[in-house]
Amino acid sequence: MKSIKVTDVGSLKNELNKYKKGKKLDIRYFNQAARMAWLGKISMSPVDAEDPDCQAWLLHVQAPEGFAAHFVDTDEDLINEIHILDAEQGQYLVEIMREGMAARADELQKLNRRDFYFGKFFKADASKPTEGSEPSAS
Repeated sequence: MKSIKVTDVGSLKNELNKYKKGKKLDIRYFNQAARMAWLGKISMSPVDAEDPDCQAWLLHVQAPEGFAAHFVDTDEDLINEIHILDAEQGQYLVEIMREGMAARADELQKLNRRDFYFGKFFKADASKPTEGSEPSAS
């Protein structure tokens, strides 16, 4: 854990300015965080919502669970820790999270409207033989 000497006011101000600006994740970590954002596995909050000059974000990335855990790789350094992002990367992750949520909601709405029964039991053209069956002798 990093410690800051309280007796040196100048270094304290410098450290606070670093936190206000945030830090960029490298490409590998950003891509992993973006995948988790698309899956809805991140939490974000402004570092200081009351300071209009502070555009940095706090980012917490959760590990993928269930089916996604078999396919999506994340580094241990990224998950279950709080990262301080700069404004640009934070905004992009918010956009990716919204895109993922909209895509998942759209798929669930399509699934809710889909009619499996008629698609499987009633064929569009009765004169065509079903796959795997012999044609009729008409």
